[in-house]
Parts: sequence; structure tokens; C-alpha cells
Amino acid sequence: MGFTKTTKTSFLILSDTHGKDHIMPKVPVDVAIHCGDLTDESKLDEFRSSLELLKSIDAPLKLVIAGNHDFSLDETAFENLTAEATTKCHVEPELIKKEYGDFGQARELCSNPEDESIIFLDEGIHSFRLQNGAALTVYASPFTPSRDAHQGFQFKHNDEHDFSISPSDNKRVDIAITHGPPKGVLDRTSSNQRGGCDQLFAAIAKARPRLHCFGHIHEGWGAKLVTWRGKEPTTTTPSHFTEIDNGASILIDSLADYKPRKFDSEQDAKDKKKRKERLFKDGFRSTSHCKDDKHPLVAGQQTLFVNAALEMGPEDEDPDAREQVPWIVELELPNA
Repeated sequence: MGFTKTTKTSFLILSDTHGKDHIMPKVPVDVAIHCGDLTDESKLDEFRSSLELLKSIDAPLKLVIAGNHDFSLDETAFENLTAEATTKCHVEPELIKKEYGDFGQARELCSNPEDESIIFLDEGIHSFRLQNGAALTVYASPFTPSRDAHQGFQFKHNDEHDFSISPSDNKRVDIAITHGPPKGVLDRTSSNQRGGCDQLFAAIAKARPRLHCFGHIHEGWGAKLVTWRGKEPTTTTPSHFTEIDNGASILIDSLADYKPRKFDSEQDAKDKKKRKERLFKDGFRSTSHCKDDKHPLVAGQQTLFVNAALEMGPEDEDPDAREQVPWIVELELPNA
């Protein structure tokens, strides 16, 4: 049985832009991925700003999903929030229409942008043939767990959600694009709690895509190359405790490498400041896991996790703090 031929493919990954005017790196890539929260309040002007940001990226294919802040893309959530605003808060319907548009207007804006390279993905599996000759299969899902499920694309913590990442033909999904993180990987909140989804982790552990990218937990920005235990999950309810071989996994980067801490030595503080200045000068963080790299990704045995949230967490009181930067990732994909 021969080896599958592959092509090196580059990705620009970002999330949680929240309608802000972020500066994108002037680096050409094969695919750009936005992992949701294009807006802060789901207003039409915010969607337009995020679409302009996406247009500025040099990529022939730009894949986009929604996040919980993009509630006007979720028809049921938008109807519920509109009814609540008009009946409980006595907001005039015309004012809502002016800011948020009619039902379906935001989705129409995102689904039919002026830039044809921008493709809005609903939940499910999608396949593409890239300009570089590679084949790409992605799973997309905007859904995140929440205590009250009050915003867009949310379900309550105790409810079930079917993250159907494995295709029916048993082919492997190359990339999972979700708004929220899986529980246990790059999901630490400002209160040091795990903010990820356990059901999502279980689905990822079973599917084992090459890359899983997300945002949502702003404080979890970073990347980790995870090595899985064994050829398949060890239990019927996989968790980060049972499935990840921590000794063989590599934390590539996290905010801990840049943020000053109370007990840092003077030299540690200086080193972090220099790293931060270099990061912002570059405008992105990069990592490559192709066959000739130091840590080549082994498909089926490893997954690269990337939290690409650009907005900082609410706890950040660093006077020199700036927005976080997107990721540029290089991986091998099978040829089309």
C-alpha cells in the first residue's frame, strides 16, 4: 500500500474579531479561516466591517463560521431576542430594524458577499479542491454550551449536541472549525476554569482531524500539538484526562509566554516584553508541522489545536496590552 501524496498548505486563522478594525498580516496563504464572533452586537455595520477585514486577506479561499455574538444569523435566537427587546424593554421595532436589519438580512449579507472567495459555512461537513492542488475536508460548527443559551448558536450545558465530525464514508475530516474550544485544550478562562465543551472534545478525540481551530475563550489564545493515546479512544466517554498523551504533546505557545506574572524574575519580565514586542511587530504567530519540519504532524495520531481569538480577555489589566494576533499554520494535505 503506497503513501498518500500530500501538498504543503498554509492557513491564516483568526477568531473573535467582534467587528473591530484589526490589521491582517500581508502574507499570502492558501486558506483563511474565521472561527466566529465576527461581531460584538450582531449589527449589520459590524458584519460589513468584518467582511471588509476578510477581503483584505490575501487568500483564494476564506472560510467563515458564526459565533454566539452573531445572533442575527441564528433565526430562532434573533426572533426571541427581538421579541424580548420589544415587549420587555419597549424598544421600537424600527430601531431594531435599522441596526440589525430584517430577519435573514445578516445571513444574506454573509452568504453572498462581494468577495466570492468568502464562504460562510453552516454546521456540517464541507469539501473543497484548493488552488494548490490539495483536497480539503472541513467540519464546521458555531455551537457552544452556555448556562442559559441566551445568545446565538448555543445549547444549555446539560443538553446534548451532536458534533458529527466523522463523515458517513469514513473518510477523515482534515480540519474542524468550531467557535468554541473542546474541554481541556486551550480553554482556561480568567477564573482558571475550563470553558470548553466536553461533548466537542469527545467528538474530536474520535475523529482526530489534522487541525482543530476555534476561539471564544479569549484568554486561551495559543497552539498545542496533541498526541493521542492509542489508535482510538480508550473509553466510550473520551476526555482530555484519558485521551491525550501529555508527555508526547507540545505546547507551542500561549499567553503565559507574554504576560507578566507576580513572581516573575526581572529577567523573565524583560524576556516576555521582548517576545511580545517581536510578536506584535510580526503581526502574527506561525507554526509549521510538515514532513520536513522539526515536529511533523502524524495524521490520525496527532491533532494541532489552535485558539485564534484576537480580542483580549476581560481580566487583562496590562497597561501595554494590545489585541492578540492571528495564527499562520502550515500542514500537509492530501492531493485532490
